[in-house]
Amino acid sequence: MEPKGEPEAEPAPSVPRRAPAVTPAPARAPEVTAETPGAHSGTPAPAEKPEPEEETEAEDDLEEPEQAPMSVSAQTVDRHAGRRRLMAALWPPRLSRGQLVVALLLFSLGLALAIQVRSTNDHHSQLRGARQEDLVRILDELDSRQQRLQQEKTELEQSLAKLENSSNQAKEAQEQTRKKVTELGVLAGTVPATGPGIVLTVDDPQGQVKADMLLDTLQELRAAGAEAIQINDVRVVVNTYFTDVSGGVQIDGEKVSAPYRFTVVGNPQDLTPALNIPGGVVRTLESHQARATISQQQKVLVDALVDPKTPQYAKPAPK
Repeated sequence: MEPKGEPEAEPAPSVPRRAPAVTPAPARAPEVTAETPGAHSGTPAPAEKPEPEEETEAEDDLEEPEQAPMSVSAQTVDRHAGRRRLMAALWPPRLSRGQLVVALLLFSLGLALAIQVRSTNDHHSQLRGARQEDLVRILDELDSRQQRLQQEKTELEQSLAKLENSSNQAKEAQEQTRKKVTELGVLAGTVPATGPGIVLTVDDPQGQVKADMLLDTLQELRAAGAEAIQINDVRVVVNTYFTDVSGGVQIDGEKVSAPYRFTVVGNPQDLTPALNIPGGVVRTLESHQARATISQQQKVLVDALVDPKTPQYAKPAPK
């Protein structure tokens, strides 16, 4: 029995034969040291299996920087593709006829509102920069206009009452008619007019005063209550027109040159402030190197006359 036992004791050198298989590269020496107790216990050591996982993790670490540019590139491509789809959906615009009409109406409305707001702001900016004396003068002018309108309304009501209450309505009607003819003759320029007023003289040494400036002056005087106006030797009536010509201005076809002299019948206390308001006639003329001089007088004479013309097309409308 003993000779048989001796051959079985020879497999003991199997531990040294496994050592070369376990021995890794010099960089993994600590891992072999941790697994050596398993080798002495006689159990097979599974230390060789984690090596592929570590290599896989190392490979993943090496591959991750290469995947990042691919991800950014894919996002860029997707972004460009999204932009192209958005542009394809928006352009060319597919508008119906109704939508186009509505868009044009909205554009016109917006443009009109913008122009109105701008003009209002310009007017407010002029008043905002005005002095207290100028503001008081503007308020006085507005009050004077309201009083004139109220007075005219009262006179018309009185005339109507006289016609309705007079015992001899025919005689009263004739008297009212003669009075009205005289008033209309003053407005039409067929009779002379006199009364308190002003004389406005516009010197234009540089020749910068044009027809539109004289027209603005005339309109300002009319708005301030002027009842009869004469420019140099030309009577101003309802159909007076201005034209620019060489060396001056034509008024109703008659040439008028500087200095331009406005003889105006009206209330001087209303006419003078109307010409001197901020941004008014006097300031405009001075900005064009012209000089405006206003003289208030208790009595002025407007004696230039015009020949009345019979309307060619206009006829009285039936009541």
